[in-house]
Amino acid sequence: MISYLRHVFVDSWLGRVIAIVLFLAFIGWGIGDVVNYMGTETDVVAKVGNGRIGSDDLAQAIQSELPNMAKQMGVSDPSQLPPALRKQVAYQVLQRLVGQEEVLEAARRLGVSVPDAAVRDEVFSLPYFKGPTGQFDRTILNARLRERGMNEQHFLTLIRDDLTSRTVLQPVAQGGTSSAIMARRLSAFGLQTRVVDLVRVPFAEQATPATPSDAVLQRYYANHSWLFQAPEFRHARIVVLSPATVAQTITVDDKDLKRVYDEESSRYNVPETRDVQVITLPDEEAASKIAALWNGGADWNTVQAASKGGASVDMPATRASGIPSEVLSKAVFAAPLTQVQGPVKTEAGWTVFRVNKITAPSTTPFEVAKQDILQQYRTAKAPSVVAERSRQLQDAIAGSGLDSIPADIGAVAAAGTMDANGNTQEKEPAPLPASGKLREALLQKVFSLPKGNQPNLIEGPDNSWFAVQVDAITPAAPRSFELAKADVLAAWQAEARKHAADLRATSIYTAAKDHGGIAQTPDAAKSIKDLSFSRSAPNKNIPSELMGYLPQMQASQSVMAQDENSFFIATVTKVYTPDPLADPVGFQRVKDALTQSEGDDLVASYVDALAKRFPPKITERAVTATLSSLGFDGTSSP
Repeated sequence: MISYLRHVFVDSWLGRVIAIVLFLAFIGWGIGDVVNYMGTETDVVAKVGNGRIGSDDLAQAIQSELPNMAKQMGVSDPSQLPPALRKQVAYQVLQRLVGQEEVLEAARRLGVSVPDAAVRDEVFSLPYFKGPTGQFDRTILNARLRERGMNEQHFLTLIRDDLTSRTVLQPVAQGGTSSAIMARRLSAFGLQTRVVDLVRVPFAEQATPATPSDAVLQRYYANHSWLFQAPEFRHARIVVLSPATVAQTITVDDKDLKRVYDEESSRYNVPETRDVQVITLPDEEAASKIAALWNGGADWNTVQAASKGGASVDMPATRASGIPSEVLSKAVFAAPLTQVQGPVKTEAGWTVFRVNKITAPSTTPFEVAKQDILQQYRTAKAPSVVAERSRQLQDAIAGSGLDSIPADIGAVAAAGTMDANGNTQEKEPAPLPASGKLREALLQKVFSLPKGNQPNLIEGPDNSWFAVQVDAITPAAPRSFELAKADVLAAWQAEARKHAADLRATSIYTAAKDHGGIAQTPDAAKSIKDLSFSRSAPNKNIPSELMGYLPQMQASQSVMAQDENSFFIATVTKVYTPDPLADPVGFQRVKDALTQSEGDDLVASYVDALAKRFPPKITERAVTATLSSLGFDGTSSP
């Protein structure tokens, strides 16, 4: 309930005050944003009080933002974004940088100063710079900075600025309060529950019609000719550099693996463990009664219910060191299997317990464990290795295209013919060196490039890079009726089954509408009854196609919808609202969410006031020159 209400009500409030993006950019600044926001000032695009925003700062921030915008628009390459959209993003980034500088100017006027110790602690806490052991690793920090061409002093300045901004903005956000009345109303709205009866009419369950004459099939073929074309095929050469492709090329000295093995000895040297159920009561008489009940054959749930005034706990895979009482620990690890023990006097009272499983101690030798440790290290290290080696791959492609890819950088090459779905001419998945989003990005790029294109290294999803060169294009072409006849028949029959399902579903819907619900129709026995849902607790068994209608419907109302495989008919049978105060924990969370939203509004207002107090001075010539250098005027591509 809480997460849904927060999304519906709190997030939508932030949408009304888009200036809050400043707050989110600083308060939620992750290390990725810190590292991407960089540059050496060579010119000034804006001044805010005593602060300056360099043209390189703007250029780097724009280049960091464009890939995110491209992903939102469903394209893999920012260069495919419309020029007008890229320019709009650029000016939004400039506004964000100005807002950030206004907050820093306010901090300077307030005398806010962040000590070096706080900066150091912040850097040490960032997971981006931690090694396989979970500790801060300076070598990783240095590697990350080298990847971004940033010196350490500039990076520490960014961290200090981040902490300074949080120091200014967080007290403002903490001034937010919420109304109990509003929280109750929002909770009630989210808790409002509807009960639904549902009938599903699948297309596939309808009778398959008899095979029609060729004349009927030919007419269907003529009216749906686009369904029976041979797809376009392209032969492409592809090179991929990703964490998966470089992982096996990362090596680690056995001495370092042994050091990790020794540091995590408790993981690879597991003592005997026991699954034990424990009941602790304040007096011996009550504990003896529980022991007798348990020994009499009562199950764990019954024993727990009978232990009023006591504490019960189920402890699976417990080590001797994991039991806080030394007396109880010794008793548990001396007890026989499946026999009720006690009462035993412990520091917490009188304890009755039963050991249900004993797992013998185990040791994983270093020679076995080191493969696991090495794989963990490779997984953690691979993203930074990809960033380092992408420059080598880019240089190789710039020099010799896809013909001379270095064999030692972990890039994988592939070549073959495929359609837009990534299938070969034999209708098998093409063996591309990628999966998931990266595979989708590769296919999108293969089918967007002209034949004989110059390959360029492109940043893909999930810390990957790839280059594509299209060698040959076989255009889509219609198949003759004779060649496509089997597919034509299958498509005609599928459409006929869908039409039959539509007629059947419509008759059920009409009857339900006329008689006050599915329960009053002959199809009541086929329905799924009493599916309940609320705005805060959706029901996964109710098709999403119906959820655009059901939350607004009243009892006895019916609706019909469809997805790719079925028609659905649903009737709302009941609408009721539980008391929000019956769940005090959930109610408090809604109230806290409203408080957070109020705090966000206060921050938005504060930032707006800063813009008036410290009006920026924009140097349009420098902004234009920066945008031109990124190709926003058509002279080059970003």
